[in-house]
Amino acid sequence: MSSNYADGLSPYEYKGKVGMKEVFDPPDVLQQKISLLSDWIKESKYTVFHTGAGISTSAGIPDFRGPKGVWTLEKEGKKPEISLDFNDAKPTLTHMAIKSMINKGYAKYVVTQNIDGLHLKSGLLRQYISEVHGNMFTMKCNKCKRSYVSKTAVKTVGQLCLNIKCIGKNKSGNQCRGVLYDTILDWEHQLPVEELELAELHSKMADLCICLGTSLQIQPINLVPFNAKKNKGKVVICNLQKTKCDRKADLVIHTYVDDLMLSLMNLLEVDIEKYEIITDPTNLNHQITDWTIYENDLKNIREMRKNAIQLKKRKKSEIKSLDQESENNLLSNNTILKPSKISKLSNIDNILK
Repeated sequence: MSSNYADGLSPYEYKGKVGMKEVFDPPDVLQQKISLLSDWIKESKYTVFHTGAGISTSAGIPDFRGPKGVWTLEKEGKKPEISLDFNDAKPTLTHMAIKSMINKGYAKYVVTQNIDGLHLKSGLLRQYISEVHGNMFTMKCNKCKRSYVSKTAVKTVGQLCLNIKCIGKNKSGNQCRGVLYDTILDWEHQLPVEELELAELHSKMADLCICLGTSLQIQPINLVPFNAKKNKGKVVICNLQKTKCDRKADLVIHTYVDDLMLSLMNLLEVDIEKYEIITDPTNLNHQITDWTIYENDLKNIREMRKNAIQLKKRKKSEIKSLDQESENNLLSNNTILKPSKISKLSNIDNILK
């Protein structure tokens, strides 16, 4: 569980503001906000979800900075009472709703800070997610750099050696001689380059970023959703505590994320898919799932972003051209007096005086 994961991290004094009071919107206000968000999603061409620990609490996994969060209790010299193993945790209504929205085309991508693997377990495909802090159910080779899904939660955190031989093959068809490591970041680690780049690229293309269950305290990932602003997009935050980023958001919703997503899916008329163990890559009956981000994956998204920028520039140029044409037409349709006529009119004015 998350407290065991926390025990494996290096000592680190400042873990952000913890134990803040939970806030709930009045029912009528909440409904208005959800209705507005539903309209924004329908209008959006590129919605990206940003998820934090708050979307997994209903699965039995404690968050970190809530009233009963791991870091909150640690400050009091306590540990969470819940003892759910990561292997036993199942995706929540929110995880399944997000997957359903992606399958229906209402969302394009997910950026998650969560290491619990519940997005993966939901059946969300690799092409739709950046796991910026790692995943308890993935392993990465130190030689070929490929990643694979583990059938059970890894035993280490902090990108340590698992003493498992890489299961991949090299270009010659022989088994890779590398060793697998866990993918979980420790405090001093830099965010994985590929995961961060994809998170930023998708967020820059977004016209709507929805942050669910995150206090948005961890830098630099807390700033990534606001890349949508550069695209004249909107940012929505749903969290039970207030965040420092609330003032920059276009809409702030205070409620349980499962309640939000249930209402939202009803308004969008999208059925929430059920969790199926047969589509869970951690299912022991599955073959090993490749979880690698390949260079071609990055190239494709970079190209999409480049094309989007070029299209935006063309539209600006066309609008500017149309504005100039309209101005020219306006001038040509107005009567412009020649200097000689102006002089004659002045003389008439003098005579009338």
